[in-house]
Amino acid sequence: MKKRIKNIIKEFALDYFFILVGCALMALSLVLFLSPNKIAAGGVSGLSIVLHYLFKIPIGITMLVFNVPLFVLGVHKLGKRFGVKTIFGMCSFSFFTDFFDVVLKIKPFTNDMVLASIYGGILLGIGLGIVFRRKGSTGGSDIIAQIFSHHNIMSAGNTFMMIDFFVISIAGLVFQGIEYSLWGFIALYISSKIVDVLIEGLGYAKASYIISDKADEIKDTIIKEMNRGVTILKGEGPYTKTGKKIILCIVTRREINKLSRLAKEIDPSAFMIISDVYEVLGKGFKRRAEFKI
Repeated sequence: MKKRIKNIIKEFALDYFFILVGCALMALSLVLFLSPNKIAAGGVSGLSIVLHYLFKIPIGITMLVFNVPLFVLGVHKLGKRFGVKTIFGMCSFSFFTDFFDVVLKIKPFTNDMVLASIYGGILLGIGLGIVFRRKGSTGGSDIIAQIFSHHNIMSAGNTFMMIDFFVISIAGLVFQGIEYSLWGFIALYISSKIVDVLIEGLGYAKASYIISDKADEIKDTIIKEMNRGVTILKGEGPYTKTGKKIILCIVTRREINKLSRLAKEIDPSAFMIISDVYEVLGKGFKRRAEFKI
C-alpha cells in the first residue's frame, strides 16, 4: 500500500515537473525564434504574437487573457475534464513567456527567417509534445477543438486546422507580407511533426502481413536468412471458404526491402500488407526504459 502511494506521488510530481519543462521550452521557442521574427505558428500563442506587435502588450499576458475565458467555457460545456493540469499549463506557459521576454529580456538567437522557423518549430514541438505526454494542456485552441468535437460541430483535427490557418493568415495581413504566413506554416508543420514523434514514436519498424499458399516456405526463409521471428495467423477466404496461413513479421525499416524480396522470390503472387510500427518491445528490438517522459 505504501509503495503504491509512493508511486502515485512520484508520478504526480513527474507530471507537473515535465509540464513545467515543456511550457518553458515552448516559451523559449517564442522568445528566441518566433516572436522576434514575426512568425505566428497558429493558435493562441500565434495570435498573441500578432497582438503584441499591434498593441505592445506582453505575449504571456495576452495568452492568459484569451485562455481564462476559454477554460471557463470548456468547464461549462464539457464539465470538469479540464482539471488542474490545464490551469497549470496555461499559467506556466504565460509566466515563462513573459519572464524570459520582459523580465530577463533574453535576446533572440537569430534574425534569419529560415533558421527561426525551423528551430522555433522544433523547440515548440518538443515542449508541446512533452506536455501532451504527461496528459497536460496549455489551453487555447485545444479547448475550442474539444468543444466543437463534443457537440459534433467539427472534428478536432479540422478545428485545429481552421484556427491555425486563420491565425497564420492574419499574421501575413498584419505584418504586410505573405512570406510571414509561409514561414508560419513551416514552423507549424515542423512543430506538429515533432509532437507526433514524441507521442507516437519515430515509426522505425515495419509490420508485414504476408498471405501466401507457400507460407511455410516463406516463414522458414525469413527465420534462416533474416534471423527474425514470425507469427503464423489463421485466416479464411470469404468466397472460397478455404483456410489461409498469414505470416506476421516485424522488421526494421532497413530490412523491409529484403523481406519483400524474399517473399516475392518464393511466391510472386504473395499478398503483402506493410504498415508502420511506432514501438516494438522484446527480443531483437528495444527494451522499455524504466524512466520516460
